[in-house]
Amino acid sequence: MIAHLDCSSGISGDKFLSALLDAGFAVEDLRHAVAAAGVDPARVEVQRAVRGGIAAVGLKVVTSGDRGPRHWREIRRVLESAHLTDTVKESALRAFGLLAEAEAQVHGVAIDDVHFHEIGAADTIVDIVGTAQGLVSLGIDHLSASPVAVGFGTVETEHGTLPIPAPATAELLRGIPVTAGEDESELTTPTGACLVRAFVGRFGPLSSMTLDTIGRGAGTRETRMPNVATLFVGHDTPIAGGTGGVVVTLESNIDHLTPEQLAFCAKELLREGALDVWQTPIVMKKERSAVALSVMAEPADASRLADLMLKATGTLGVRINETRRVTASREIVRIDTSLGEVRFKVSVVDGVRRVRPEHDDCAILASRTGLPIDVIAATLLREATESGQ
Repeated sequence: MIAHLDCSSGISGDKFLSALLDAGFAVEDLRHAVAAAGVDPARVEVQRAVRGGIAAVGLKVVTSGDRGPRHWREIRRVLESAHLTDTVKESALRAFGLLAEAEAQVHGVAIDDVHFHEIGAADTIVDIVGTAQGLVSLGIDHLSASPVAVGFGTVETEHGTLPIPAPATAELLRGIPVTAGEDESELTTPTGACLVRAFVGRFGPLSSMTLDTIGRGAGTRETRMPNVATLFVGHDTPIAGGTGGVVVTLESNIDHLTPEQLAFCAKELLREGALDVWQTPIVMKKERSAVALSVMAEPADASRLADLMLKATGTLGVRINETRRVTASREIVRIDTSLGEVRFKVSVVDGVRRVRPEHDDCAILASRTGLPIDVIAATLLREATESGQ
């Protein structure tokens, strides 16, 4: 499933989670995840709400007064021992880790010593764990979002009066499209910012999809715009001739690395989950020769791989564009040949079947036998064809 989150009225943890609930995430599944995360005796109350004339789902977390762990090292310990699936646990830890890193950066302290104040409460753990579980329960593999409205003015916190967006929120939204929005108030909270950073793979307009359901999550107060986050959930629109899908292309112009260094960066990106990496010679400003480093990725991996490109190459920016692609039906089969067992890639398009030996296997055999690699490939293809493959 694919989904798009409208953040034009801002985003908070409860709005994101409420939108998932309205889209079909079962309340009982949320309560089980909350119990498994070890934040009892927190009680989750879900009710219908109306914001600016728009009906939505509202969420409230009621606790016994015990605000729970406040330091990141304590929260991490709780989550690591939680009885959640590995996927949900890892997602929740990643989101909370981003929050801790932002707070550490803002306050100049070691990450383990981050004291969360307001966001160390049980309701934030509910928001983060619940959102991670909700995305899995609804089967949402790829999530995009609109530019994030942050609001403007000031907000009162335990650190005193702070500008909007709050420093931690601003830190979490680095590299993400933002807008002030329509309200002189805090529209996006640190928890909301960490959730979109952790789970959104692409920011921009709504992608082409066949729309299945819509979820609307209500904020806790009225704002000039309806204080509602809208989640559009659907699936890829079929494309004739193959399987359709949305991928993201990340690109950066590089003129300060050697070919060897670029090759290392490309390998790291592939190792970290990029679908493909390629380099294109270009001429930049001032007639400087350079390379456009391009990465194809799943939308869910885009933010993580963009961060890796910034870190690994030292580039000052990464362009992110959504791309639709058509892929042929394919599989890898192993075939016994006169040179041993070899992997072949088999594809089918409009009933036409094509078989091609894997290049890596051809290269190994060429090194082993001393025969030219094109002769190896031709021999393997002939034998596969003669065997009826």
